[in-house]
Amino acid sequence: MRIKTIRNLLIFWAYFIGIGALGGSLMMFLEPDGMFMNMDVMLPLLRDKLPLFASLFDNFIASGVVLLLVCGISNFISAALWHLNNRYAWQGSFACGIILLLWITLEFYVWGFVFASVLYFIFGLLQSFTAIFYYSQK
Repeated sequence: MRIKTIRNLLIFWAYFIGIGALGGSLMMFLEPDGMFMNMDVMLPLLRDKLPLFASLFDNFIASGVVLLLVCGISNFISAALWHLNNRYAWQGSFACGIILLLWITLEFYVWGFVFASVLYFIFGLLQSFTAIFYYSQK
């Protein structure tokens, strides 16, 4: 019973974070200048902090694509692995948690500590630690 609860929690994290990434990337695609989310002031920070990639930050399209691929699709694949009872599912969940932690660490570097980023950092920690806990219970 306990292992099933942990498994269900990992499926929840995969969908929750994946849907959040999908929603965030859709907002970036629909409003690439960031005005809708009041993120337009963040574009200059991206260009300043990541000068090698400055040409990608004229708008949020590139960020939306990366968010969708790195945090969205990876979590949906992780959820699929759980539904298929794949023996590597816990590793997929762990990897997704670490990926989210790295993504948010980059956000901390660029924008500092923003409430939403801190919250998603905690989600990444929870996803990673839950995956490790799942493995330890097997």
